[in-house]
Amino acid sequence: MSGAGRKYFGTDGIRGRVGEAPITPDFVMRLGYAAGRVLARNRSDGTDAAHGARGDRPAVLIGKDTRISGYMLESALQAGFSAAGVDVMLAGPVPTPAVAYLTRALRLSAGIVISASHNPYDDNGIKFFSAAGNKLADEVEQRIEDELEGALHCQASAHLGRARRIDDARGRYIEFCKSSFPNELDLRGLRIVVDCAHGAAYHVAGEVFHELGAEVEAIGVSPDGLNINAGVGATHPAALTEAVLSRRADLGIALDGDGDRVLMVDGAGRQYDGDAMLYVIARYSAIPPKGVVGTLMTNLGLALAFERLGIAFARARVGDRYVLEMMLENGWTLGGENSGHIICLDRHTTGDGIIAALQVLTAMRRQRATLAELTADLSCYPQTLINVAVPRGFDWQAAPHLAETCRKVELALGKTGRVLLRPSGTEPVLRVMVEGEDARQVQSFAESIAAAVRV
Repeated sequence: MSGAGRKYFGTDGIRGRVGEAPITPDFVMRLGYAAGRVLARNRSDGTDAAHGARGDRPAVLIGKDTRISGYMLESALQAGFSAAGVDVMLAGPVPTPAVAYLTRALRLSAGIVISASHNPYDDNGIKFFSAAGNKLADEVEQRIEDELEGALHCQASAHLGRARRIDDARGRYIEFCKSSFPNELDLRGLRIVVDCAHGAAYHVAGEVFHELGAEVEAIGVSPDGLNINAGVGATHPAALTEAVLSRRADLGIALDGDGDRVLMVDGAGRQYDGDAMLYVIARYSAIPPKGVVGTLMTNLGLALAFERLGIAFARARVGDRYVLEMMLENGWTLGGENSGHIICLDRHTTGDGIIAALQVLTAMRRQRATLAELTADLSCYPQTLINVAVPRGFDWQAAPHLAETCRKVELALGKTGRVLLRPSGTEPVLRVMVEGEDARQVQSFAESIAAAVRV
């Protein structure tokens, strides 16, 4: 299991409350040093010979979102890498997928993102991309953790890593996103509201859609270090819906704080989650996908729709890391989560909210249809998801009353519904999901299970 047995790395890097272990300046500096040592060792043994050439030193890229703590953590990481003799390129605030792209395009040894994604501003985290623009392999993360146990020994002054800022990181990524949209199409005549969650895409996303011809109205583009994801973005779609309706837009696109998650809203205010967008991309792709990877949370209605279309479908554990792993195992190029993490491997090496939205827009333009028309034959089952706060280390599988409540609900649902319990990988909550044909019944069942968790 990815992340199992490791002290610091979870399913999506290292994350926590700023100022509390491990998200402290001293730890993050040691993390940069430990990662630098591992990268330097990889270069010396030839495993990274094709990447990161800057003289005889490896080089890494550091990007961040708009949290105020990003300045502090960026400086700490930079110091750690420099002490290990690793050169650093600083991209400033850019979306997570931009770091993956730039790491690969610049032939660097690794990319590092300082972000806690959709979490509040007082959380932050560190995640790594490999030279190929993928999440770091489990064994590399383990080597970094092992290195953290040792002391920090600064390189001699002549061998310290250098640092410089990349002034054109934003422009490079904008052009990369635009390249994923067909040359023969444009977005002229569309009025689009883009919600950037006061996050890393605030100076990127609107430009992408505007340069492709759309009339763009942007919200969530005034970051102050404290307002990331606050009442806006993909995790708070009401702001986008209101903006689309009040401004009579054709479409709304909302990203999360680091730009790797997306949801959409049509001109009537209807919301379209990751399941709906996966359906549109797969159903109307110029080259039908061999198969699609979803997760345990993927709506049963989407799985049945793919079955009708003759498109293979498989469920991975929740988390884009696991979706990508299964996609690579199966040799498939499309996968994602209903939360809006969508991976189009024919376009990028990682999930990308802007690129996923562009693939949906490609289908709309080619079919000359609205989102409502493109999803008319997709019938999703009602789902209720409740996040229940639990003590850290809570063993929900050993709670007999909870197990009995779940068993009764599953019997009542039969073959037309599901119950799923899973702990969050990033915060101390247990996620309770119930799915079935009757929305009122599903809500009631979910609330009864949530109450059993609290007993």
